Amino acid sequence: MEKKVKMILFMLLGNAILALGTAIFVVPNGLISGGVTGVALILQHFFGISVDIGVYVADVVLFILGALVMGKAFAATIIFSTVVYPTFFALFGKIPFLMNLTDDKLMAAIYAGLLMGAGIGLVIKVGGSTGGMDIPPIILNKLFGLSIPVMIYVGDTALLLIQALYSSTEQVLYGILVVLLTSIVMDKILIMGQKQTQVMVVSPKYEEINQMIHQKIDRGSTLIHAMTGLKKTEQPVVMTVISNRQLSVLNDLILQIDPQAFVVANEINEVKGRGFTLSKQAIKDVK
Repeated sequence: MEKKVKMILFMLLGNAILALGTAIFVVPNGLISGGVTGVALILQHFFGISVDIGVYVADVVLFILGALVMGKAFAATIIFSTVVYPTFFALFGKIPFLMNLTDDKLMAAIYAGLLMGAGIGLVIKVGGSTGGMDIPPIILNKLFGLSIPVMIYVGDTALLLIQALYSSTEQVLYGILVVLLTSIVMDKILIMGQKQTQVMVVSPKYEEINQMIHQKIDRGSTLIHAMTGLKKTEQPVVMTVISNRQLSVLNDLILQIDPQAFVVANEINEVKGRGFTLSKQAIKDVK
């Protein structure tokens, strides 16, 4: 139950941030964009449909297409964003003090990319979907086995190219900046809070170091079979994964045991398993 509430709250916040970026920075400053907002901007140019109505129309059409091809279970996973995002978009676009925050197109492009990337990242981070232009790539993946990320980039590029037909060179450049920033920020959000440090220790006192990691750092470890390069001595290497803030403490404790220990530390983006995504297991319970 708690997980579902967290998912709903993150999807609500993510869609709100995404809508904020497009409604107050992209549209008022005449920027071009990918995604469902890009579709709405194209509809506005060629058919005179307002952007907020265009977003609703595009989202509903894509939702129906996804439901027909992928089934009701798939439709249930995206209906939340299909309803919430257009609602927030229409709301933010009508709040007076948000409508003219800046006339500087560069600043607008930067803030649009930051907000859109953060919004999409928050939704995807909890396993949700923003709906919209995510749907065609998912359908193409099911029908033809095409890569979803590649198809998303292809779709956004196609939308930018269509808008480039009636936009100035400056608008196109700003549009590319928005897409790039969105992608970068989205990737950063997805790995936020998951970074850890992997430490590998080569020392003849590996047993003491291994025990210290369990007792004083409260982390698990793995002994990896290895052989030293110079003397060809078989010796286990101690490998553990710790939080970044624990690295300094671990280094000090290792050097107290063996001042000549060879220590290698690398930052890693994601860790799954006992002590991270699974609850810790007490030593007395391990058999």
